[in-house]
Amino acid sequence: MDETRRQAGPVHLVTGCAGFIGSKLVDRLLALGHRVVGVDCLTPTYEPEVKLGNLERALAQPGFGFRPDDLVMADLESLLDGVDVVFHLAGQPGVQTSWGAGFADHLERNVMATQRLLEASLSTGVKRVLMASSSSVYGAVKGATPEEAPVRPLSPYGLTKLSTEHLAALYGARGLDVVPLRFFTVYGPRQRPDMAFHRMIKAALGGPAFPLRGDGSQRRSFTFVDDVVDAVVRLADAPGIAGCVLNVGSSTTTALVEVLDLVEHLVGCPVPLDYQGRPPGDPDLTHASVERLREVIGWVPTTSLEDGLAAQVDYQRAQNGWEVRTSRIPSVVSGSLSS
Repeated sequence: MDETRRQAGPVHLVTGCAGFIGSKLVDRLLALGHRVVGVDCLTPTYEPEVKLGNLERALAQPGFGFRPDDLVMADLESLLDGVDVVFHLAGQPGVQTSWGAGFADHLERNVMATQRLLEASLSTGVKRVLMASSSSVYGAVKGATPEEAPVRPLSPYGLTKLSTEHLAALYGARGLDVVPLRFFTVYGPRQRPDMAFHRMIKAALGGPAFPLRGDGSQRRSFTFVDDVVDAVVRLADAPGIAGCVLNVGSSTTTALVEVLDLVEHLVGCPVPLDYQGRPPGDPDLTHASVERLREVIGWVPTTSLEDGLAAQVDYQRAQNGWEVRTSRIPSVVSGSLSS
């Protein structure tokens, strides 16, 4: 073990630390006084400069160390030496990019990278791995989906995330404490530029028209990023959850056209639309049942869609030099690191 790390105490490792959820998680862990190693190879899913900007606050803190490692190639046993908890958020996102030749990247960065990380976590004695899965594993559903609902992915992306859950079960049988988390359509500040809310807001602020695929009636359990991070942090030391699969999402669903109306209201400008057909793998509904998570840690999301969207609008206005309105979302607790 590195001597500095030994003296400093327990370390949390966050993969995908420069991404949307990962960077928010890093900020929260540091604010709580934890020491964090962040890993991100800055794949060009969007501009690496944007990802590094997500880490600006963290990189200024002595309790954070950044490693630009590729999980498929790196010496993971060395990386994990002395780590207590792994938050595995790295992966290749995107339902539509997983079709055709893009599947190779999803297979490598979702399945192969996860297998290598779980293997190294087992051999180095990591106490718990919390890993990002997705509501995409469920496929076509008619109502709220508890974790025991059938899983029939509609896309290669969903298939790779389900494969990582099977890997988690295999390594769990060998003694690794690993908990897959099925995230439901996360939104908020730092959201990836290819995601719907970001593109809606950008369109309303004068950017390209938003590609509305279908009639906008599809409904989602949209979940604010700070609520997701709150659940993930609390699960790091929750007892009795080894091997559990947990939904993390809002139990309320909203249609895409309703979100468009809300964005127009918050921005004060219409969202220009580019009408397109429904793509393959796009379900009519995702709907989280979070009873299990409520039982485990008492978690329920506390941010309304309007308040969460207001925070994202403010963020994107600031990023583009627009006047920022006062957000109704309280800032994440901050403070100096404990020694």
